[in-house]
Amino acid sequence: MPQTANKKFFGRAIIVVPCLDEVDFIEDLVTKLDVEAEHLGLRIIVVDGGSTDGSQNVVAKMVQNNPRLILLHNDKTIQSAGINLAVAEFGGDCNYLIRVDAHGHYPDDYCSVLLHEMDRTGADSIVVAMATEGVGVFQKATALAQNSKLGNGGAKHRKGAKGHWTDHGHHAAMRIEAFKQVGGYDESFTHNEDAELDCRLTAAGFRIWMTDQTHMVYFPRSSAWPLFQQYLGYGRGRAKNLLKHRMIPRARQAIPLMVLPVVAVSLLATINWYAVVPAVLWITFCFGYGVWLAVGEGNRYGPLASISAMIMHLAWSTGFWLQLLGLGGRQDVPS
Repeated sequence: MPQTANKKFFGRAIIVVPCLDEVDFIEDLVTKLDVEAEHLGLRIIVVDGGSTDGSQNVVAKMVQNNPRLILLHNDKTIQSAGINLAVAEFGGDCNYLIRVDAHGHYPDDYCSVLLHEMDRTGADSIVVAMATEGVGVFQKATALAQNSKLGNGGAKHRKGAKGHWTDHGHHAAMRIEAFKQVGGYDESFTHNEDAELDCRLTAAGFRIWMTDQTHMVYFPRSSAWPLFQQYLGYGRGRAKNLLKHRMIPRARQAIPLMVLPVVAVSLLATINWYAVVPAVLWITFCFGYGVWLAVGEGNRYGPLASISAMIMHLAWSTGFWLQLLGLGGRQDVPS
């Protein structure tokens, strides 16, 4: 149930912020978004999936002094269900949904640019490029890996590109009519719910525009195990999406897909040492790329970035195969 049931019309768009244990980010993020919300006449909805770190208390205090801000409790925990809930409760009198993930940083004019792009292009969905930045040593190395082809496979929504029509990208703004027509996010997806929705949007004839007029900055996991869990979920989500829509993995997905089999085969090295060669080649390539980042781009986090990349590769591949083989349970790890 909503923290406040005030459904006064604030404008033509709602800003939805899925949140789970983001006490370090949520106050600053909402404060920043509120500047645009006040100027544009928008409503901000923080959908909390059961935070235990005080995030809900922070938002609840802000709600008391801000009629534009609403706190919704998402009993289903995951982002897909939270956004669906916000649209169902407060999207009826609005044209657009703006999705803002709590674990990130956004330009001051983010919402303004998105709404302008919706009007200018006539798109049904606007997606943006996502760069990663870090604070601590491991986070900086992971950010370097995620910004490189070693970590993102050359995905355009990771590295940025000139504005173009596409079939997928990091979700930023969407016409609520299109969102509702295809059924919103599939709540059986804990990860990759955005790519899955994009499949249904494009199949229904809706158009997705990747803008080069704005972007977001994402802060990656700051230690190895949370990073592994996150990419395990990504791998599961990707496999589930491909199975649902009967798609074939793209080359940039098929290559990391082979990491788990390569590692598994290396366990046979006690029988035949040739079994370890593919794994050694993978490790050598990753470390070589890390050295190139250090020498060629002058980034001292290059060698450590190769370790982060290998964690991501192995976790993604493991998650993919577990989902493909129907092994393991649902991974409710924040994306």
